[in-house]
Amino acid sequence: MKTRNYKEQLKEWPKEGHHIMAQYDDEKVIVYQSYRPAIGNFATREQYFGGPFKYTRMTWIKPNFLWMMYRNGWGTKEGQEVVLAIHLKREAFERYLSKAVYSNFQEDIYGDRDNWKEQVQNSSIRLQWDPDHDPYGAKIERRAIQLGIRNEEIIKYAKEDIIKIEDISAFVKEQHQHVLNNELEKLIIPDEKPYLSINSEVNKRLRIS
Repeated sequence: MKTRNYKEQLKEWPKEGHHIMAQYDDEKVIVYQSYRPAIGNFATREQYFGGPFKYTRMTWIKPNFLWMMYRNGWGTKEGQEVVLAIHLKREAFERYLSKAVYSNFQEDIYGDRDNWKEQVQNSSIRLQWDPDHDPYGAKIERRAIQLGIRNEEIIKYAKEDIIKIEDISAFVKEQHQHVLNNELEKLIIPDEKPYLSINSEVNKRLRIS
């Protein structure tokens, strides 16, 4: 995982619109999840999701580090103490985007609610755009994506789609201290930039700016 000063990155990031902010290259996209120690430690040790991990529940991934920090309280929330950086095969991430169905009704995409409900029911990948957040947890204008994975896709995710699982809990705790001390000039986070799908139709459907 490559890291860089937050303030430096902030100057380059888009301030509004729908953007998949992520660290990626031709091979992989890094996404984040937080778990209780039993699940997180198993995943780090075995390099796949198993043991107490439930294949019957939807699991959500976030490619945006600060969006994950908002959700898990910088790893301080109960049941989210182990923060994982998951090096996901880029082809898998592209597959998720191509299959994703919005969590809320979009008339221009689905036409009518019955069609949308049917697609939601049959989908293995769920898509949600939410307000992105700054390091303090305040909402900003830019939208951040999260993807929910279930059914047959969750088994592929857990066992086939991952290149590497990295426990970054100590790094998160260290950087959180800078936030608590109001020293954002010292804050180091993963180096991220806007991600575009290789499929222009996917970008259009996801409203990626």
